[in-house]
Amino acid sequence: MMAGIHPTAIVSEGVVLGDNVKIGPYCIVGDEVSLGDGVELISHVVVEGLTSIGANTRIFPFASIGHIPQDLKYAGEKSRLEVGQNCIIREQVTINPGTQGGGMLTSVGNNCLLMVGAHVAHDCMIKDHVILVNNATLAGHVEIGEFAIVGGLSAVHQFVRIGRHVMIGGMSGVENDVIPYGSVLGNRAQLIGLNLIGIKRRNFPRQVIHELRKAYKQLFSSHSTLNERLTDVAGQFADNEPVREIVEFIQTDSSRAICQPMSENGD
Repeated sequence: MMAGIHPTAIVSEGVVLGDNVKIGPYCIVGDEVSLGDGVELISHVVVEGLTSIGANTRIFPFASIGHIPQDLKYAGEKSRLEVGQNCIIREQVTINPGTQGGGMLTSVGNNCLLMVGAHVAHDCMIKDHVILVNNATLAGHVEIGEFAIVGGLSAVHQFVRIGRHVMIGGMSGVENDVIPYGSVLGNRAQLIGLNLIGIKRRNFPRQVIHELRKAYKQLFSSHSTLNERLTDVAGQFADNEPVREIVEFIQTDSSRAICQPMSENGD
């Protein structure tokens, strides 16, 4: 079916439009943009650059998608932005494409919710089902795993990794990597335990959660070195997939330290 384009919208000739696309009043869509089936730009939305928007994603008024990165090293390279399917991108959200200094790609997964004023900087890699609450801000090169939630007015430092099922409390400043299933909070965010509410909502088995809690306390005790604790936990909970994921996350090379608990005894 033909796209529904409001007469006040400006849509460049090179745009690729899927079926049933809706482009509302005063939107501007650039030459190299691709809009998948069922995409809706409600009004006053600007989409530019080498940007693709997945099927059934809705973008609300005054969002700026695909404009050049806020990076002084950016030299006009043909980097890309990919937004997945079934996303909701609310008012005044900004998302920038990648840079030569990263992977030339910024990516937002499927079924993500970016609330009012959220910012996704260059070379960020966001997986599926992520929520950025109002005015959450990601600096460049941030990685966020599935089902993570970044609370309102939070800021994530460049190159930080945030694991799957993480909860970032509102108004937190995140400078270090956050382990999968963790929960952090604070002006300079510290671990405050596991994201148990999120884990239970995802219907993880009771025994898996019980072992995960035991492994967390063991990992963040102060009775030995972290490497010794990692070895012990990896052996003791070898059949627990979330625990293995945490161990592998900590062992992966990173430019950031691992976010630590507020107290020596974990949760």
